[in-house]
Amino acid sequence: MRILVIEDNRDILANVLDYLELKGYVVDCAQDGLGGLHLAATQDYDLIVLDVMLPGIDGYQVCKRLREDAGRDTPIIMLTARDALADRLQGLGVGADDYLVKPFALSELVARIEAILRRSQGARKRQLQVGDLHYDLDTLQASRAGQPLRLNPIGHKLLALLMQKSPAVVRREQLEEALWGDHVPDSDALRSHIHQLRQALDKPFDRPLLHTVHGVGFRLAEDGDAR
Repeated sequence: MRILVIEDNRDILANVLDYLELKGYVVDCAQDGLGGLHLAATQDYDLIVLDVMLPGIDGYQVCKRLREDAGRDTPIIMLTARDALADRLQGLGVGADDYLVKPFALSELVARIEAILRRSQGARKRQLQVGDLHYDLDTLQASRAGQPLRLNPIGHKLLALLMQKSPAVVRREQLEEALWGDHVPDSDALRSHIHQLRQALDKPFDRPLLHTVHGVGFRLAEDGDAR
């Protein structure tokens, strides 16, 4: 899951980032309202953690613009030191899904994130698409440009993970943990399965979709620019 955290307090931001990454989330961050709004409007996230008091424009404006101008329905949890009822109602009124008052326990933040993601995933489409690549999470049928792809079980898992996080870079360690947990076969296991997936996914076609970000991991996208 990919999460955007918009928070100007560096200590809080660092703690939240570290904790979410330990929980297996892919996390981007911004420290001001305009930067956060740009990321939220131009990138795909599963959830946004949004502070109210931000430089530039505040969290209320970020949330309102994201809903009304950008047309984004990404779930949003707002963070604030203000716990008055009017403040909470204002946050919910501009489109926030939940409201967490500072100081908060990181475990509670994650619990709220997981609860919202469970609800949002229930309504999420079960069809994934990146360019001319399609994958059905229910039937496990994959195709590119209308041609069916033959994948082994690990290939199916890799494809789903990379497509769900596209166009973000997925680190090697995250892929290995998702595939094998604490029992990774050997250092070349992931490389071998990536090679097999690339043979099925890219070799028969003119333009590659699976890209290696050297020293980091892999990304699935229509362009080859590593980020």
